Amino acid sequence: MKILVDADACPRKDDIIKKANEYQLSVLLVSSISHYSTKELPDRVERIWVDKGSDQADFKIMQMAHPTDIIVTQDYGLASMLLPKNCRVLHHEGYEYTISSIQKLIDGRHLAAQMRRQSKKNKAKSLNPFADETQYPFDELLRKVIEEQLELSERIDQ
Repeated sequence: MKILVDADACPRKDDIIKKANEYQLSVLLVSSISHYSTKELPDRVERIWVDKGSDQADFKIMQMAHPTDIIVTQDYGLASMLLPKNCRVLHHEGYEYTISSIQKLIDGRHLAAQMRRQSKKNKAKSLNPFADETQYPFDELLRKVIEEQLELSERIDQ
């Protein structure tokens, strides 16, 4: 089990690394080479650089993700591809992506595009796809999901 982070725009990398360290978990920070950094990282934290391109980090995360992994991303397109792999996918604002919230995001994007086509003046109101989901402080959500995944991993290993 590891934590993969769509790291280019993630503001919670340090929090993720700290929490993973408490549980002695590996963290993979997947970033575009355009965000190259020489910042030293703690043990069990690895940087994976990908070529520039809008979906390069997503493709790499998809390739590396396994069922008990935890992925942190704000990209719901990536989240929608990871859920069928039985990964746990978190948003850094304290939400866990679910099939239901993904569907609301996709429906909202479609509705907004439809409204834009109908009238440039009529701006579509953004729907909150997480309205029915439980929101936690991110640290609490990450802790909860790590513990659930560790328990799942133990059951799988038995």
